[in-house]
Amino acid sequence: MTTETKLRVIDADAHVVETERTWDYLEPAEERHRPSLFSSPSNPTREFWVIEERIRGLRFPTLSEQQVQELSDASGRRMDTPREARELDDVQLRLTEMDRLGIDVQVLHNTLWIEQVSADPDVEAALCRSWNRWLADIWKQGEGRLRWSCVVPSLLPDEAFLQMRFARENGAVAVCLRPFDGDKYLINSYFYPFFEEAQRLDMAIAVHIANASPQYRQLFGSIFKNANSFALFRAPTMMVCHSLLNSEVPDLFPDLRWGFIESSASWVPWVYHEIVNRWRVAGKQMSSDPFGDANIYVTCQTDDDLPYVRSYAGERCLVIGTDYGHLDPSSDVDAISVFRADERLDEVTKEQILLHNPRRLFGI
Repeated sequence: MTTETKLRVIDADAHVVETERTWDYLEPAEERHRPSLFSSPSNPTREFWVIEERIRGLRFPTLSEQQVQELSDASGRRMDTPREARELDDVQLRLTEMDRLGIDVQVLHNTLWIEQVSADPDVEAALCRSWNRWLADIWKQGEGRLRWSCVVPSLLPDEAFLQMRFARENGAVAVCLRPFDGDKYLINSYFYPFFEEAQRLDMAIAVHIANASPQYRQLFGSIFKNANSFALFRAPTMMVCHSLLNSEVPDLFPDLRWGFIESSASWVPWVYHEIVNRWRVAGKQMSSDPFGDANIYVTCQTDDDLPYVRSYAGERCLVIGTDYGHLDPSSDVDAISVFRADERLDEVTKEQILLHNPRRLFGI
């Protein structure tokens, strides 16, 4: 009952930024797979993870406080966070930051796995295992306030299930799966055993913006340099949600919960209309709450047209996150306080989005 009384705000989209210490959990025989962090000779703020002699994943620039402030001013959103907190070298500092921001629980997502980390099944398994052990240690220090979505080696399902079970026993509330993984789309039947195991463990599927398809990456990676992240990462998240609603998956796994993370929620009405129209043509009747019926949750942003989005999303669909630790268009350290002050929504709706919906999504 104490937890029930105190728990008021769940940040559904926060991050941990990997460091070289992340890989200290590798087995001795796996040390040869340890990622290396390199700086750009021409721009010391730019760093890159190198795995198997290739640049992999995502590493945000290491900016000065002045540079972060300038970025915040330009975006109209606050992005500055202490490095020790976002990299979780200092767990207590992270908890202090959460207190200052009015956040009771953060659900931590990875930073590196936004793209394919390795095409080698054994390398992928080793890196996932080390990351999950690292987060398990963070959770143990976090007083129950730092929950997380685990990463899994999708190329080795049996190993993935072992890591999911370990993660569940150590504070994880979700399994991170990407819209495109190699040559497979997320609703491919290949992933059905992953869905079944997540449902059995009472873990959500976190579809965070990401894209692990080298072919897709090659197609969009060389054009529209300043805008390709929308096509690469945000659009696939929306596409999977549409496909999920139009598939047999919700019926096959009726208790499985889905979180579509960091792609805003402005696309929800569009997907709703698309599904309604397609179902009508097929002679099928859309329910009054398709997202709720499919256990789908979407992180909104403070600049979404929330009353309009909510009219299509329903009562149970929306959650909110700060994207704490990142420096991108979704990041807003003050998102919770900005949301609380939003006069477009009533207090009951705000409590649903801040507390009740994310509690259902993540089983907290």
